[in-house]
Amino acid sequence: MSTLPVLDNAPSLPILSSEDVVSAPRRRLPEWLKRPLPEAGGTYFTKSLVAELGLETICESGKCPNRSECWTRRTATFMILGETCTRPCGFCAVKRGKPEEVALDEPDRLAEACFRLGLKHVVITSVTRDDLADGGADHFKKCVEAVRLRTGATIEVLTPDFEGDPESIRIVLSARPEVFNHNMETVARLQQYVRRKSQYAISLKVLELAKQLGGGIRTKSGLMLGLGETTEEIIDTLADLRAVGCDFLTLGQYLQPSPKHLAVQRYLPPSEFDELGRIARGLGFLEVASGPFVRSSYHADEMASHHVDA
Repeated sequence: MSTLPVLDNAPSLPILSSEDVVSAPRRRLPEWLKRPLPEAGGTYFTKSLVAELGLETICESGKCPNRSECWTRRTATFMILGETCTRPCGFCAVKRGKPEEVALDEPDRLAEACFRLGLKHVVITSVTRDDLADGGADHFKKCVEAVRLRTGATIEVLTPDFEGDPESIRIVLSARPEVFNHNMETVARLQQYVRRKSQYAISLKVLELAKQLGGGIRTKSGLMLGLGETTEEIIDTLADLRAVGCDFLTLGQYLQPSPKHLAVQRYLPPSEFDELGRIARGLGFLEVASGPFVRSSYHADEMASHHVDA
Protein backbone atom coordinates (compact mmCIF):
# COMPACT_ATOMS: atom_id res chain seq x y z
CA MET A 1 0.00 0.00 0.00
CA SER A 2 1.03 3.60 -0.52
CA THR A 3 3.01 5.35 2.19
CA LEU A 4 2.05 8.79 0.88
CA PRO A 5 0.02 11.10 3.14
CA VAL A 6 -3.76 11.06 2.77
CA LEU A 7 -5.92 14.16 2.54
CA ASP A 8 -6.29 15.96 5.84
CA ASN A 9 -9.83 17.11 5.03
CA ALA A 10 -11.18 13.90 3.50
CA PRO A 11 -13.73 11.95 5.55
CA SER A 12 -13.06 8.35 6.49
CA LEU A 13 -15.24 6.27 4.16
CA PRO A 14 -16.51 2.73 4.65
CA ILE A 15 -15.43 0.01 2.24
CA LEU A 16 -18.50 -0.48 0.04
CA SER A 17 -19.85 -3.73 -1.34
CA SER A 18 -21.23 -4.12 -4.87
CA GLU A 19 -24.75 -3.83 -3.44
CA ASP A 20 -23.85 -0.51 -1.80
CA VAL A 21 -22.41 0.90 -5.02
CA VAL A 22 -25.50 -0.04 -7.02
CA SER A 23 -28.31 0.66 -4.57
CA ALA A 24 -27.47 3.96 -2.86
CA PRO A 25 -30.23 6.56 -3.25
CA ARG A 26 -29.81 9.40 -5.73
CA ARG A 27 -28.25 12.42 -4.07
CA ARG A 28 -29.14 16.05 -4.50
CA LEU A 29 -26.49 18.04 -6.37
CA PRO A 30 -24.42 20.36 -4.18
CA GLU A 31 -24.17 24.00 -5.14
CA TRP A 32 -20.73 23.64 -6.75
CA LEU A 33 -22.17 21.23 -9.34
CA LYS A 34 -24.95 23.55 -10.47
CA ARG A 35 -24.22 25.49 -13.65
CA PRO A 36 -26.06 28.30 -15.43
CA LEU A 37 -27.98 27.46 -18.58
CA PRO A 38 -25.98 28.06 -21.77
CA GLU A 39 -26.89 30.83 -24.16
CA ALA A 40 -29.60 29.85 -26.62
CA GLY A 41 -28.22 28.75 -29.97
CA GLY A 42 -24.61 28.58 -28.82
CA THR A 43 -24.30 24.89 -29.64
CA TYR A 44 -26.14 25.02 -32.96
CA PHE A 45 -23.15 25.02 -35.34
CA THR A 46 -21.45 22.03 -33.73
CA LYS A 47 -24.67 20.07 -33.24
CA SER A 48 -25.84 20.61 -36.80
CA LEU A 49 -22.44 19.74 -38.28
CA VAL A 50 -22.25 16.49 -36.32
CA ALA A 51 -25.75 15.58 -37.49
CA GLU A 52 -25.07 16.56 -41.11
CA LEU A 53 -22.01 14.32 -41.32
CA GLY A 54 -23.63 11.43 -39.44
CA LEU A 55 -21.06 11.34 -36.65
CA GLU A 56 -21.27 10.28 -33.01
CA THR A 57 -19.82 12.15 -30.04
CA ILE A 58 -19.19 10.95 -26.52
CA CYS A 59 -20.42 14.40 -25.49
CA GLU A 60 -23.95 13.42 -26.45
CA SER A 61 -23.88 9.64 -26.08
CA GLY A 62 -22.23 9.86 -22.68
CA LYS A 63 -24.48 12.73 -21.45
CA CYS A 64 -21.44 14.86 -20.61
CA PRO A 65 -22.26 17.84 -18.35
CA ASN A 66 -19.77 19.99 -20.30
CA ARG A 67 -21.39 19.42 -23.68
CA SER A 68 -22.97 22.86 -24.03
CA GLU A 69 -19.77 24.64 -23.04
CA CYS A 70 -17.60 22.62 -25.43
CA TRP A 71 -20.03 22.75 -28.35
CA THR A 72 -20.34 26.51 -27.93
CA ARG A 73 -16.54 26.62 -28.26
CA ARG A 74 -16.96 24.58 -31.48
CA THR A 75 -15.18 21.54 -30.19
CA ALA A 76 -16.32 17.98 -29.53
CA THR A 77 -14.94 14.56 -28.67
CA PHE A 78 -15.79 12.28 -31.57
CA MET A 79 -16.80 8.67 -30.97
CA ILE A 80 -15.97 6.28 -33.78
CA LEU A 81 -16.93 2.67 -34.58
CA GLY A 82 -20.65 3.25 -34.12
CA GLU A 83 -22.92 4.12 -31.22
CA THR A 84 -23.24 0.66 -29.61
CA CYS A 85 -20.74 -0.74 -27.12
CA THR A 86 -20.09 -4.42 -26.41
CA ARG A 87 -19.42 -3.87 -22.68
CA PRO A 88 -22.06 -3.14 -20.02
CA CYS A 89 -20.18 -0.67 -17.81
CA GLY A 90 -22.31 0.45 -14.87
CA PHE A 91 -21.34 4.12 -15.08
CA CYS A 92 -21.67 4.75 -18.82
CA ALA A 93 -24.70 6.09 -20.71
CA VAL A 94 -23.49 4.86 -24.12
CA LYS A 95 -25.88 2.39 -25.78
CA ARG A 96 -24.89 -1.26 -25.38
CA GLY A 97 -25.75 -4.33 -27.44
CA LYS A 98 -24.87 -5.75 -30.84
CA PRO A 99 -22.74 -3.19 -32.71
CA GLU A 100 -23.25 -1.89 -36.23
CA GLU A 101 -21.01 -2.68 -39.18
CA VAL A 102 -17.91 -0.48 -39.29
CA ALA A 103 -18.56 2.50 -41.60
CA LEU A 104 -15.64 2.60 -44.03
CA ASP A 105 -16.24 6.25 -44.91
CA GLU A 106 -16.19 7.40 -41.27
CA PRO A 107 -12.53 8.58 -41.34
CA ASP A 108 -13.31 10.99 -44.19
CA ARG A 109 -16.49 12.30 -42.56
CA LEU A 110 -14.62 12.77 -39.29
CA ALA A 111 -11.79 14.63 -41.00
CA GLU A 112 -14.30 16.92 -42.72
CA ALA A 113 -15.96 17.78 -39.41
CA CYS A 114 -12.63 18.59 -37.76
CA PHE A 115 -11.66 20.77 -40.71
CA ARG A 116 -14.93 22.72 -40.66
CA LEU A 117 -14.72 23.20 -36.90
CA GLY A 118 -11.19 24.54 -37.29
CA LEU A 119 -9.83 22.22 -34.61
CA LYS A 120 -6.12 22.38 -33.79
CA HIS A 121 -6.28 19.46 -31.35
CA VAL A 122 -8.67 16.57 -32.00
CA VAL A 123 -9.78 13.93 -29.49
CA ILE A 124 -11.01 10.63 -30.95
CA THR A 125 -12.58 7.98 -28.76
CA SER A 126 -14.71 4.92 -29.50
CA VAL A 127 -17.13 2.39 -28.17
CA THR A 128 -15.51 -0.89 -27.15
CA ARG A 129 -15.67 -3.39 -30.02
CA ASP A 130 -14.83 -6.81 -28.59
CA ASP A 131 -16.56 -8.28 -31.67
CA LEU A 132 -13.72 -7.13 -33.95
CA ALA A 133 -10.50 -9.12 -34.18
CA ASP A 134 -8.33 -6.05 -33.58
CA GLY A 135 -10.87 -4.24 -31.39
CA GLY A 136 -11.15 -1.53 -34.03
CA ALA A 137 -7.47 -0.58 -33.91
CA ASP A 138 -7.04 -0.35 -37.69
CA HIS A 139 -10.09 1.92 -37.92
CA PHE A 140 -8.57 4.13 -35.22
CA LYS A 141 -5.43 4.34 -37.32
CA LYS A 142 -7.35 5.33 -40.45
CA CYS A 143 -9.27 8.01 -38.56
CA VAL A 144 -6.08 9.52 -37.12
CA GLU A 145 -4.42 9.55 -40.53
CA ALA A 146 -7.44 11.09 -42.28
CA VAL A 147 -7.83 13.86 -39.69
CA ARG A 148 -4.14 14.74 -39.74
CA LEU A 149 -4.06 14.84 -43.55
CA ARG A 150 -7.12 17.13 -43.71
CA THR A 151 -6.35 19.42 -40.78
CA GLY A 152 -2.72 19.14 -39.62
CA ALA A 153 -4.07 19.06 -36.06
CA THR A 154 -2.46 17.31 -33.13
CA ILE A 155 -4.44 14.21 -32.23
CA GLU A 156 -5.33 12.48 -28.98
CA VAL A 157 -6.83 8.99 -28.96
CA LEU A 158 -8.93 7.80 -26.03
CA THR A 159 -9.02 4.06 -26.55
CA PRO A 160 -10.65 0.97 -25.05
CA ASP A 161 -8.32 -1.67 -23.66
CA PHE A 162 -8.25 -3.89 -26.81
CA GLU A 163 -8.28 -6.76 -24.26
CA GLY A 164 -4.61 -5.94 -23.68
CA ASP A 165 -3.54 -7.03 -27.17
CA PRO A 166 -0.10 -5.54 -27.92
CA GLU A 167 -0.59 -5.74 -31.68
CA SER A 168 -3.80 -3.67 -31.55
CA ILE A 169 -2.04 -1.03 -29.45
CA ARG A 170 0.88 -1.08 -31.89
CA ILE A 171 -1.50 -0.47 -34.82
CA VAL A 172 -3.01 2.61 -33.16
CA LEU A 173 0.42 3.94 -32.24
CA SER A 174 1.64 3.49 -35.82
CA ALA A 175 -0.58 6.44 -36.79
CA ARG A 176 1.53 8.56 -34.38
CA PRO A 177 -1.13 10.27 -32.29
CA GLU A 178 0.44 12.89 -30.06
CA VAL A 179 -1.42 11.63 -26.96
CA PHE A 180 -2.54 8.08 -26.13
CA ASN A 181 -5.26 8.13 -23.47
CA HIS A 182 -6.79 5.11 -21.76
CA ASN A 183 -8.85 5.61 -18.61
CA MET A 184 -8.52 3.53 -15.46
CA GLU A 185 -11.94 4.99 -14.48
CA THR A 186 -11.81 3.78 -10.85
CA VAL A 187 -9.67 2.08 -8.22
CA ALA A 188 -8.78 -1.61 -8.29
CA ARG A 189 -11.35 -2.71 -5.71
CA LEU A 190 -14.29 -1.22 -7.62
CA GLN A 191 -13.34 -2.30 -11.14
CA GLN A 192 -15.67 -5.32 -11.32
CA TYR A 193 -18.65 -3.23 -10.21
CA VAL A 194 -17.93 -0.13 -12.27
CA ARG A 195 -16.41 -1.57 -15.47
CA ARG A 196 -17.47 -5.21 -15.17
CA LYS A 197 -15.70 -6.79 -18.15
CA SER A 198 -12.58 -4.65 -17.82
CA GLN A 199 -9.61 -5.30 -15.54
CA TYR A 200 -7.33 -2.98 -13.61
CA ALA A 201 -4.17 -4.91 -14.52
CA ILE A 202 -5.02 -4.91 -18.22
CA SER A 203 -5.63 -1.17 -18.25
CA LEU A 204 -2.27 -0.56 -16.58
CA LYS A 205 -0.64 -2.85 -19.13
CA VAL A 206 -2.22 -0.90 -22.00
CA LEU A 207 -0.68 2.33 -20.72
CA GLU A 208 2.66 0.63 -20.10
CA LEU A 209 2.71 -0.79 -23.65
CA ALA A 210 1.74 2.58 -25.13
CA LYS A 211 4.68 4.18 -23.35
CA GLN A 212 7.09 1.41 -24.34
CA LEU A 213 5.99 1.20 -27.99
CA GLY A 214 5.08 4.83 -28.57
CA GLY A 215 8.50 6.31 -29.09
CA GLY A 216 7.87 9.43 -27.02
CA ILE A 217 4.08 9.62 -27.34
CA ARG A 218 2.53 11.13 -24.22
CA THR A 219 0.23 8.84 -22.24
CA LYS A 220 -2.80 9.91 -20.26
CA SER A 221 -5.41 8.41 -17.95
CA GLY A 222 -8.28 9.46 -15.74
CA LEU A 223 -10.45 8.53 -12.77
CA MET A 224 -14.06 9.24 -11.83
CA LEU A 225 -14.40 9.94 -8.12
CA GLY A 226 -17.35 9.57 -5.79
CA LEU A 227 -18.07 5.87 -6.39
CA GLY A 228 -16.99 4.72 -2.94
CA GLU A 229 -13.20 4.76 -3.28
CA THR A 230 -11.03 5.80 -0.36
CA THR A 231 -8.35 8.47 -0.47
CA GLU A 232 -5.63 5.88 0.03
CA GLU A 233 -6.99 3.85 -2.90
CA ILE A 234 -6.90 6.94 -5.12
CA ILE A 235 -3.29 7.63 -4.20
CA ASP A 236 -2.34 3.99 -4.76
CA THR A 237 -3.88 4.19 -8.24
CA LEU A 238 -1.99 7.39 -9.04
CA ALA A 239 1.24 5.71 -7.92
CA ASP A 240 0.48 2.74 -10.19
CA LEU A 241 -0.08 5.09 -13.13
CA ARG A 242 3.20 6.85 -12.53
CA ALA A 243 4.95 3.48 -12.27
CA VAL A 244 4.01 2.77 -15.91
CA GLY A 245 5.08 6.24 -17.02
CA CYS A 246 1.68 7.93 -17.38
CA ASP A 247 2.25 11.61 -18.21
CA PHE A 248 -1.17 13.30 -17.96
CA LEU A 249 -3.98 12.80 -15.44
CA THR A 250 -7.62 13.83 -15.15
CA LEU A 251 -9.70 13.56 -11.97
CA GLY A 252 -13.41 14.37 -12.06
CA GLN A 253 -16.67 13.82 -10.21
CA TYR A 254 -18.81 10.87 -11.28
CA LEU A 255 -22.38 11.92 -12.07
CA GLN A 256 -25.12 9.34 -12.43
CA PRO A 257 -26.47 9.51 -16.03
CA SER A 258 -29.81 7.89 -15.11
CA PRO A 259 -31.46 5.95 -12.26
CA LYS A 260 -30.38 2.73 -14.02
CA HIS A 261 -26.70 3.53 -13.58
CA LEU A 262 -24.40 3.26 -10.56
CA ALA A 263 -25.30 5.62 -7.76
CA VAL A 264 -23.08 8.44 -6.57
CA GLN A 265 -21.69 7.68 -3.13
CA ARG A 266 -20.23 11.11 -2.41
CA TYR A 267 -19.75 14.49 -4.02
CA LEU A 268 -16.18 15.64 -3.45
CA PRO A 269 -15.84 19.38 -2.77
CA PRO A 270 -13.58 21.48 -5.03
CA SER A 271 -11.03 21.83 -2.23
CA GLU A 272 -10.55 18.07 -2.14
CA PHE A 273 -10.01 17.95 -5.89
CA ASP A 274 -7.44 20.71 -5.50
CA GLU A 275 -5.57 18.71 -2.86
CA LEU A 276 -5.64 15.53 -4.95
CA GLY A 277 -4.27 17.53 -7.85
CA ARG A 278 -1.45 18.77 -5.65
CA ILE A 279 -0.61 15.22 -4.58
CA ALA A 280 -0.68 14.02 -8.21
CA ARG A 281 1.74 16.75 -9.30
CA GLY A 282 4.00 15.75 -6.44
CA LEU A 283 4.06 12.22 -7.84
CA GLY A 284 5.46 13.55 -11.10
CA PHE A 285 2.57 13.83 -13.56
CA LEU A 286 3.45 16.45 -16.18
CA GLU A 287 -0.10 17.78 -16.38
CA VAL A 288 -3.02 17.32 -13.99
CA ALA A 289 -6.62 18.48 -14.34
CA SER A 290 -8.56 17.90 -11.12
CA GLY A 291 -12.03 19.28 -10.45
CA PRO A 292 -15.71 18.36 -10.26
CA PHE A 293 -16.40 18.98 -13.97
CA VAL A 294 -13.13 17.61 -15.32
CA ARG A 295 -13.55 14.86 -17.90
CA SER A 296 -11.04 12.90 -20.01
CA SER A 297 -11.08 15.30 -22.93
CA TYR A 298 -12.24 18.51 -21.22
CA HIS A 299 -9.88 21.27 -22.42
CA ALA A 300 -7.59 18.51 -23.70
CA ASP A 301 -6.02 20.97 -26.12
CA GLU A 302 -4.71 23.08 -23.23
CA MET A 303 -3.25 20.07 -21.42
CA ALA A 304 -1.46 18.83 -24.53
CA SER A 305 -0.26 22.19 -25.80
CA HIS A 306 2.75 22.43 -23.46
CA HIS A 307 4.10 19.00 -24.30
CA VAL A 308 3.35 18.14 -27.94
CA ASP A 309 4.51 19.75 -31.14
CA ALA A 310 1.81 21.13 -33.44
